[in-house]
Amino acid sequence: MEVIVTKSAAGTLLKLGGRFDFNAHREFRDGVDRVMKESGQVDVDLADVAYLDSSALGMLLMLRDKAKGGSREVRLVNARGSVRQVLDIANFSKLFSMP
Repeated sequence: MEVIVTKSAAGTLLKLGGRFDFNAHREFRDGVDRVMKESGQVDVDLADVAYLDSSALGMLLMLRDKAKGGSREVRLVNARGSVRQVLDIANFSKLFSMP
């Protein structure tokens, strides 16, 4: 999985690409560590994610918990197709802002 961290006007953008599953744990964790060094809201861009599984959902929850400790909001942006379906089935719209 590809993980790109960039600063934005409102905070930090964590752009993910490829398969978001257990095998991406190390890359995601490294990205989260970089994101947590910045301030403001965290946008997780899922536009280029082709697949995610339950371990990916757990990793997103871990990010949410870490960000919450720093009083930061995590938003899931650009989720489409099957990725959006999985997030909807898991009721992530109740846990995250998903514009």
